[in-house]
Amino acid sequence: MKTMDQLFHGLLQDVYYAEKELTKALPKMAKEAEDEELKEAFTSHLEETKGHLQRLEKAFEMIGKPAKGKKCPAIIGIVEEGEEIIDEVEDADTLDAGLIGAGQAAEHYEIARYGTLCAWAKQLGKPQIARLLGETLEEEKKADALLTKIAERSVNQHAAA
Repeated sequence: MKTMDQLFHGLLQDVYYAEKELTKALPKMAKEAEDEELKEAFTSHLEETKGHLQRLEKAFEMIGKPAKGKKCPAIIGIVEEGEEIIDEVEDADTLDAGLIGAGQAAEHYEIARYGTLCAWAKQLGKPQIARLLGETLEEEKKADALLTKIAERSVNQHAAA
């Protein structure tokens, strides 16, 4: 890569791959969750994630590139850690706490990536893309805050009991 435009395109591909991976992981997380509010949070975020993919496809279109992912080792590792929690944690309350942690790891990764993409889009003179991806950034922040609320409301206390 030699230009900021190429770097921007590469990060779009990275995030597109990550969102696709999360559309596979979120149903598993929802299925394994015991807490109903947590189950609903994962299910509703799956629907949001589908919208994130649509926004990314629009961003690709706006830069004249095909919507195509590029393998993202970071999200692969985050998803694998979540699967490890599902496989290794036997207590349902403790599993819910672990699932929240895994979900927040994914959210924090996405928040970092979308924040960078928004900043780069502005720098590259692409304010419409910055606004488009800014919508997703705000949804990712809200998803993270909801997971924190669920953890602090009861899940962490039940897991620690």
